[in-house]
Amino acid sequence: MTPSTPAGAPELRTATFAGGCFWCTEAVFSELEGVERVLPGYTGGTVPHPTYEQVCTGETGHAEAVEITYRPDRISYRDLLVVFFTTHDPTTKNRQGGDVGTQYRSSVFYRTPEEKATVEAVVRELGTEKVFRHPVVTEIVQFTTFYPAEEYHRDYYRRNPERGYCQAVIAPKLAKFRKEHAAQLRSRDAPAAPLPPRGGSRAAT
Repeated sequence: MTPSTPAGAPELRTATFAGGCFWCTEAVFSELEGVERVLPGYTGGTVPHPTYEQVCTGETGHAEAVEITYRPDRISYRDLLVVFFTTHDPTTKNRQGGDVGTQYRSSVFYRTPEEKATVEAVVRELGTEKVFRHPVVTEIVQFTTFYPAEEYHRDYYRRNPERGYCQAVIAPKLAKFRKEHAAQLRSRDAPAAPLPPRGGSRAAT
């Protein structure tokens, strides 16, 4: 699926990844050059319009995921995949650090046969090059429906950098990401997108 764009506007495409807590994944991909928007949400489950509380039970089948809108003339789908696989642990089935459950599984939701082939090729290369000590167990499944998360989950790290989870988990992940992918980062001089209004609450972890 390709989002519609006005005539003369840059082409935009969409990628959907699940790699643990969507606060972390959103924070990483939001810093990439060529990425226009990152939206946290839920996909891969069976319950329509699930809430965060429902997804946390692990009974809806959804994964915490991000929907990435990007410009393929500035960053490729393959480049997004490389960032995805190198900023979480794709060798643990339903766990990322202290986050445990099927909602934290590693998954790529492809939209076209070409995307599926690209994902499979990247996974093969990771195995051939022995990038990880253990086999990659990331699910490669066809995209169906993405449900945006509640408002208070959006831009979570940028809004709440002082929270315990942000300092203990997201900040170190971002520091490593910035070091390893420095050439792909958005210019620090580029103006930040305006934050949407605050809403809801979630206890710091």
